[in-house]
Amino acid sequence: MIVHRNEMRQEQKEKMRGGEGTVGFFHFIDGAADSEIQRHVRLAAELTLPPGASIGYHQHTGETEYFIFIEGTGIVNDNGAEVPVRKGDVVITGNGASHGVRNSGSVPLIFNAIIVTC
Repeated sequence: MIVHRNEMRQEQKEKMRGGEGTVGFFHFIDGAADSEIQRHVRLAAELTLPPGASIGYHQHTGETEYFIFIEGTGIVNDNGAEVPVRKGDVVITGNGASHGVRNSGSVPLIFNAIIVTC
């Protein structure tokens, strides 16, 4: 299966998980996709956080989320520790762990987010 960029569902979420600003999404797979292909994937998307925007601190239980940073700089709250991130970094959160992320730079923070269920 191939999903072209112009076929991906776009979405904007305000104050995501109690964060600030608007987060933009390009969904790589969606509810319309083959359920057998995505049965263990709850989310696979490219997210964009404008400068100053954030996703609030939240927990992942029964699933693991991967953030793969593509552009920009940010701060990830990784279980209470604030850690700077940039292009090429990967954050892995699961098994009851928590995280949040904010754009600390002057350009959009772009990353892929993939949530895999157990």
